Amino acid sequence: MTHTAGHTPIVVGLDPDPGKRMALAWAADAADRRRLPLLLVLAQNLPSPGYRPTGGHPSWEEWNDALHATGDRLVKDAVAFVESRHPRVQVAGLLAEGHPAWVLREQAQHAEEVVLGSWHLSALQELFTSAAVTLPLIAHAPCPVVVVPEAEHITQQPPYFVVGVDGSPQSAAAVDAAFDEAALRGAVLRALYVWHPPRLGVLDENAAVQECRRLLAETVAGRGAAHPEVELHHEVVRGHPVQVLVKASEHALGLVVGTRGYGGFTGMLLGSVSQGVLHHARCPVITVPHAHDE
Repeated sequence: MTHTAGHTPIVVGLDPDPGKRMALAWAADAADRRRLPLLLVLAQNLPSPGYRPTGGHPSWEEWNDALHATGDRLVKDAVAFVESRHPRVQVAGLLAEGHPAWVLREQAQHAEEVVLGSWHLSALQELFTSAAVTLPLIAHAPCPVVVVPEAEHITQQPPYFVVGVDGSPQSAAAVDAAFDEAALRGAVLRALYVWHPPRLGVLDENAAVQECRRLLAETVAGRGAAHPEVELHHEVVRGHPVQVLVKASEHALGLVVGTRGYGGFTGMLLGSVSQGVLHHARCPVITVPHAHDE
């Protein structure tokens, strides 16, 4: 991720509920810090053109016009919110037709990062609502995706970010992004290698932990040179990745993880671990793709 002025925007997916603005606030703050433009996207699924209800209900044309009018108003209100919060941010709005996952995936192809809200619904609800947007977007977006919980959480002083490391190129990209975030926010960075012992155990647990420490040190080595002002803490923690990362990030500014790793927890990131982290984390979760991911 770059922090120089440019034309690549931060994209934020707007919630149809105007009261849910934590993701919008995060995106506006990020655009201001990075001096990047901000694009607000509201995706609407419209009824099919063949829709012809009976019994006095609105026609398709009336329903379509009403949706557009409501969407236009939501986008304009969101633009006004950003302009009031950060007057120097260049902000634009887009009302698009289509499923939010597809609309945002398309916008992600030319974005610095995409920001979404998360509402910690039940697992069944998430399957058909927020996760139906979040997981496909994370799987295919070439840029970082930030999932911001709607409920504001309490951060700790001094402020800190947590990044998960497993030695893969994906987690190395996550460490780079985490250093950038920490530097922008004047925050401490905690780099964690989560060692999850195999079910059948290992012959030499000490040797396994030492290998984890080596991979962790190798991943973070040299990456702090670009940001010497960032205070770095790194450690190997034994346990389940979801539980460890969620607990470590409980009062963090954000939790940074890589996508599609080849080992460790990132290898499962779009499976049970990713859904667990996205579902249980109370802070924003930043997923970072490897540079060669498509």
